[in-house]
Amino acid sequence: MTLFEQIKKHPGSIQLKKDIFSGIVVALVSIPISMGYAQIAGLPPVYGLYGSLLPIFIFALLTSSRQFIVGVDAMPAAMAGSILAQMGIASQSKDALCLIPALAFLVSVWLFILFFLKAGRIVKYISVPVMGGFISGVGTTIILMQVPKLFGGTPGTGEITVLLTNIIEQRENFHLLSFILGFGTILIILICKKFIPKIPMTVVMMAAGALAQFFLKLDDYGVRVMTEVPSGLPSPILPGFIFEKGKGIYPYIIDIPGISGFIPDLLMGSLGIAAVIMAQTLLASGNYARKYHDDLNSNRELLSYGAMNLAAAFTGACPVNGSVSRSGIADSMGTRSQITSITAAFTMLLVLLFGTPMLRYLPVPVLTGIVITALIGILEIPMAVKLWKSGKNEWLVFMLAFLGVLFFGTLYGVVIGVLLSFGEVAMRAVVPPTAFVGRIPGHGNFYSLKRNTEARPVKNTVIYRFSGNLFFANIDLFCDSIENAIKEDTHQVVVDARGIGSIDITATERLIQLYRSLRERGILFYLTEHDGSLNDQLRKMGGEVLIEEGAVRRTITLALRDAGLEKPYELEGYDASADKEAVGFEADDRLSEFEWVFGEEAEDKMKLLAQSIAEKMAAEVNSEAEVLSEEGLRTDWGMIGRFDEDAFWDYMEIRLAELAGEGKLDKSFAAKLERHIEKRREFGRKKLAEMNPHAAMLLHKHGEVLRNYLKHNHPKEYETYLKVHDRRDKDR
Repeated sequence: MTLFEQIKKHPGSIQLKKDIFSGIVVALVSIPISMGYAQIAGLPPVYGLYGSLLPIFIFALLTSSRQFIVGVDAMPAAMAGSILAQMGIASQSKDALCLIPALAFLVSVWLFILFFLKAGRIVKYISVPVMGGFISGVGTTIILMQVPKLFGGTPGTGEITVLLTNIIEQRENFHLLSFILGFGTILIILICKKFIPKIPMTVVMMAAGALAQFFLKLDDYGVRVMTEVPSGLPSPILPGFIFEKGKGIYPYIIDIPGISGFIPDLLMGSLGIAAVIMAQTLLASGNYARKYHDDLNSNRELLSYGAMNLAAAFTGACPVNGSVSRSGIADSMGTRSQITSITAAFTMLLVLLFGTPMLRYLPVPVLTGIVITALIGILEIPMAVKLWKSGKNEWLVFMLAFLGVLFFGTLYGVVIGVLLSFGEVAMRAVVPPTAFVGRIPGHGNFYSLKRNTEARPVKNTVIYRFSGNLFFANIDLFCDSIENAIKEDTHQVVVDARGIGSIDITATERLIQLYRSLRERGILFYLTEHDGSLNDQLRKMGGEVLIEEGAVRRTITLALRDAGLEKPYELEGYDASADKEAVGFEADDRLSEFEWVFGEEAEDKMKLLAQSIAEKMAAEVNSEAEVLSEEGLRTDWGMIGRFDEDAFWDYMEIRLAELAGEGKLDKSFAAKLERHIEKRREFGRKKLAEMNPHAAMLLHKHGEVLRNYLKHNHPKEYETYLKVHDRRDKDR
């Protein structure tokens, strides 16, 4: 909801004092950052302050976000600056002062077009890794551009190779005091951000730098300081036009040498900036909306983005974007409404009217250090680490977007990012999750053979689960996986197709070929468990033969029955002559759920959970009554099934013995807990035996697996385990 709607409907949700104070801090933080980004965009520093006035006010009135903050920010500034560099226009020149507002105007036009097209939904097709890689690439590029200014050099423009060359060449201009000031600013802000994050160190360092210049005259020692920043409000302009005495107002942009050859670049460049503003700001503001359970109107946001950039264009500023760093500061201070943005705009108004004379005391290395720390904050390093640990494919997408910006520039980086987003969607469709499944002795349903060690393949049978739509790009994967799984003794292939919602004509033809090829080899083929609409699609695509010849069955069980297999199924490596279907057990107690959930980390997760419960019991004398109740074991993780419970008690006993040995638990109390555990263990085993006669046998085998795991991976705990069980056997 807008600010007016919030005031009308929920006036109590606005915390006026906090919001006003947050707005003042945001404005003060924005002064050095906005001035630095304005220079990156090719404008004089004061235009960063202009861009932090009217555009922020307009956004505050139109946005549906309660706490997101906008301003002159890294990526639009960098992209605008790169467009200037490609056109060969000097930074802060007369041509730049005309071109950048025109670019902001074109950005606003694109954003209005996106608003009318209701294009906010497009953002969901841009993945987090792509956006993270793009943001990190732009941030790294700007940091490399700014590095020479830390030690008294001249900033560079271009891609990474040019920027690195410029840094090396600027070593001749190295000035030690400038370097100490610049690098020291970065170090102090980063350290304080970690240990005292609520103190706005950018404001502190800006004031410290100004005071140092005022009293010590740093410029006398070779340190560059800011040029004088003019006071007063920005004069309204017409983007791309200029006023000159004798000529009046005329379209100056057409007088820029070679401008006609760059019109396509301007259009595409402004579209790229608009796309980045839309994607980054919608994604970031969406995160805050989810955090505080707010409703964010994506289309309303596009309207507000277009309006704020139109305001930037008519005040001569560069394109304006959502600011993750400023929003983070405001959020940490308790901002709950756009009164923060209005206060920030009003504070910037006072700065422009009365405070600009103080800004000429700001040393350039200090300003550069402040800008670089802000840029470090937008680098998605934690995301890259997380993706490396969780999924190499998404990490690769992140790195491609990152390197694309570094080596080809921000404009091409936008294109690369969009292509990668759609490529990632396509890749997920081409390589969906798949698994070969089988039965766990004595249990209903079918389980992944890879994720469940107790699962066994049904004899002479391949059961393949495919969790994605079938089409021309993945039908080879589907067919090859089945062919590779077939053995000499395979009699039937059953496809669990519950994840297949659609199929195209190419996949249908290949499916028929696979079916006929298998039938020629005496192997039955079934398509099961899918939505009935797949049958309609098969008929339309010419796949009636699968339906007419009985290759399509409603369930896996019916397919196996058609193939002549009845329950209990004969499993590979298991004697099922006395097997029974334990439906009650299936419903109430999930076999080896920890292994299913955690995979290879199951034993370690079980150990950590048991240790935390044991330590809780040691700290709370009466806790055993709750934890060891016969209704079942419920932990912070949730209810533990009876099968997993038995292994859990082993880990509990080990930790309790360790606590007693360390003197952290009374030994008599530890013995009492062990007796409770033994009763609970016997209760669980009895329940398993009642539910399924084979459960006890499986439980015994699982215990052997656990003991071998402890013996080879945790020898000290294995010794404790043996001592506990020896003592328990003696007590019996």
